[in-house]
Amino acid sequence: MMGRRAAVAALLWCLGPAAALPARAQGAGAPGEAGLPTRFPPAARLVAIGDLHGDLARTRAALRLAGAIDEADRWIGGELVVVQTGDQLDRGGDEPEILDLFESLREQARAAGGAVHVLNGNHELMNARLDMRYVTVEGYTDFLEAPPPDPAAATPQQVVEGVAARIRAMRPGGPVALRLAQRNVVAIVGDTVFAHGGVLPHVAEYGLERLNEETRRWLRKEQECPPPLLLPADGPVWSRHYSDEVDAGDCALLEVTLKRLGAQRMVVGHTVQEGGISPACEGKVWRIDVGLAKAYGGPLEVLEIRGGEARVVKPGPPEPR
Repeated sequence: MMGRRAAVAALLWCLGPAAALPARAQGAGAPGEAGLPTRFPPAARLVAIGDLHGDLARTRAALRLAGAIDEADRWIGGELVVVQTGDQLDRGGDEPEILDLFESLREQARAAGGAVHVLNGNHELMNARLDMRYVTVEGYTDFLEAPPPDPAAATPQQVVEGVAARIRAMRPGGPVALRLAQRNVVAIVGDTVFAHGGVLPHVAEYGLERLNEETRRWLRKEQECPPPLLLPADGPVWSRHYSDEVDAGDCALLEVTLKRLGAQRMVVGHTVQEGGISPACEGKVWRIDVGLAKAYGGPLEVLEIRGGEARVVKPGPPEPR
């Protein structure tokens, strides 16, 4: 039975009714896809991209490095499958543009026989809970009907109005929350599990399909609270068991989880890897958050999985002129 402290924490996630947002920030604003699968078929070529944190330029660079888009943001990946492991929001100022880009690419990839799967990370769900401690000034003013050209020159009134607009967009039932409801928290492509933080055995036992659907229902404001497994530090968007000072005990947990899910490996973001993308637990987990956004200044890298083998993809040397 859930303890009193966990129950109180769950109650803190319960939010009030949503309101309208200016058309510019609403985007698709459609309810999440009922019955969105958790498991997807294997891909001949699969590329995973880590945390983006409001940096559109680096987002585009990562997608081009993956062979997904051209210079005009058009899908060129054919049957390529891209998985982005969440944390598109916070710490940067290009959030609406990044949301729009992935929405467009999802449709383009589908038409070409490929796929784009975007997960919700802890920062997406923090915003839905109205925990906006990592939002920049531009992250507020971007949600105004007429954002100021220079966010640094925004008036106090504009910032206050931007805060209110972002709240209306992000809380369950709001237009951005409805976009987030079109995503999973955890997805499995072929024999690879993808999560922002990581899946522990108790989460696998709870059921990934159940977890994903309950999270969608909360974001659509069809239920008052998200599933309690999202709250603690060992939840799938918060866990660092597989990405920070991984030890034998963590690897044993991973082994149990993968066996329960019938998978060979897991790919996680959330924790910046100072040395770039790296494996742990004898290659059964890959950590792909390299801090590539401007807020961190990390390298540009993505992970490619092809033929059952994972490798790090980095920009090559410039071609000689």
